[in-house]
Amino acid sequence: MSEKRRLVLESGEIFEGYGFGAEGDKVLELVFNTSMVGYQEILSDPSYTDQAVVMTYPLIGNYGINHEDFETDFPSIGAMIVREYNDIPSNFRADATLGGTMAKYGVAGVYGVDTRAITRIIRDKGSMKCLITSKEAPKEEYLEIINKTTIPNDAVSRVSCKAKYDFENQDEQCPHVVAIDCGMKMNIPRSLYRKDIRVTVVPWNTTAEEIEKLNPDGVFISNGPGDPMDVPEVIETVKALRGRYPIFGICLGHQILSLAYGARTYKLKFGHRGGNHPVKDLLTDKIEITSQNHSYAVDRESVKGTDLEITHLNLLDDTVEGVRCVKDYAFSVQYHPESAPGPEDSGYLFDRFVVNMREFKKEGQKNA
Repeated sequence: MSEKRRLVLESGEIFEGYGFGAEGDKVLELVFNTSMVGYQEILSDPSYTDQAVVMTYPLIGNYGINHEDFETDFPSIGAMIVREYNDIPSNFRADATLGGTMAKYGVAGVYGVDTRAITRIIRDKGSMKCLITSKEAPKEEYLEIINKTTIPNDAVSRVSCKAKYDFENQDEQCPHVVAIDCGMKMNIPRSLYRKDIRVTVVPWNTTAEEIEKLNPDGVFISNGPGDPMDVPEVIETVKALRGRYPIFGICLGHQILSLAYGARTYKLKFGHRGGNHPVKDLLTDKIEITSQNHSYAVDRESVKGTDLEITHLNLLDDTVEGVRCVKDYAFSVQYHPESAPGPEDSGYLFDRFVVNMREFKKEGQKNA
């Protein structure tokens, strides 16, 4: 049996279980994810930086880890909290265990706790800080540690690439997209690449002038961790680029695009994290089943008076899931069209981006 490990919530509850993955005490933001599959994608998604993720599905680790499926080379998630952990995977593609991989990258784990009870607390009281520790101490001492610790707000700069690079080799005649990496999942450039798009990935703090020198046909703003207001540099870059190139944003990129047009964002009580969130496309009246992972949303009322219009709504809580500016060929969605935990309903958005780039180019030629 593994060593005992405690999960202490900022609201005072203490759950005692067992440790797996990396050792060491950590103070993190506690959130939950309702996906039934995809723990490796969650483990390797940079958007979970500094977060302890409670997995509501009761059995985790049973199909192991395959390094071909990673969303990033260096996972930055804080911890995983699970009901039952399986250390003997039964999948012919597995080349490592979940616990071994977590230990390699410094990710803590707790298993043997009541994940349903923890999830209900988060739903009732909202996302909060938590402490993961193996040390025995009075509750007051645990809470003092939590209260004295501030979750860093520099997550994007830590998980973004450090230098520009081209994703794969491709025909230079293909449309060229510059992707601003705010903590991008690797399946995003893969999805663009599959649409015969040449992708150049640049760090989060790349300026509009530097992007212009790359002569793109379009600009993409990626997902990433934290509050979009923590990256004013990216917001200013998008402000400078809007109308000059077609723009497509996903998740954090959606929030950044909205802020660049004058809308506001706010933090959700417990966020959206799962693989089956229903979203209505107001342009087609179709319902998409989507994959989501975010703590912040665009304020619906604040979109009024901007050049944006709302294109998608979440059917669970009526939050904004998509916006567009027709005249600037800019659009964004809050969910993840590159992620397919089952349904592939949202793949059309990459096609829409390709169409926008073609139409923008034709319009430019017409006005030349």
